[in-house]
Amino acid sequence: MSAVLALAGCGSYPGAASSGRFEGPSRLSPWQANDITIYAIGLVGTPYRYGGNTPDTGFDCSGLIGHVYQTRAGIASPRTVSLLKDWGQPVSSANLRTGDLVLFSQSDVLTHAGIYVGDGRFVHAPSSGGEVRLDSLNSKYWMAQKVAFRRP
Repeated sequence: MSAVLALAGCGSYPGAASSGRFEGPSRLSPWQANDITIYAIGLVGTPYRYGGNTPDTGFDCSGLIGHVYQTRAGIASPRTVSLLKDWGQPVSSANLRTGDLVLFSQSDVLTHAGIYVGDGRFVHAPSSGGEVRLDSLNSKYWMAQKVAFRRP
């Protein structure tokens, strides 16, 4: 199962972006960030679909992010997971807030992304045959991944 998730592409945490990185202002107000969080949690259970970007057709990880940010904040995000690595500003795990992006990579290639919802958890569309779900960054699988955070 872990291998399937890793290949799907689509506190402090091991490998997280940390000190020394610029953490500029967000385009999102705190209210919008919370609204994004609530909406994203409400999409838990929506089927995964490669290339999907609506609740009616399902989501892949970048489609979920794009839909949530566009619907709740009117902000268009890059459509592919590889382009999310440069979207917004880097943020350290110490300054993480709801609505920030969680980006996973292997061998310096971005492989997966989700939306941070607080308490070490994030919402994401993990893999084919799955559905949008809420996971913990502290789970054994996700702690083994290289993770970075960005604030749109």
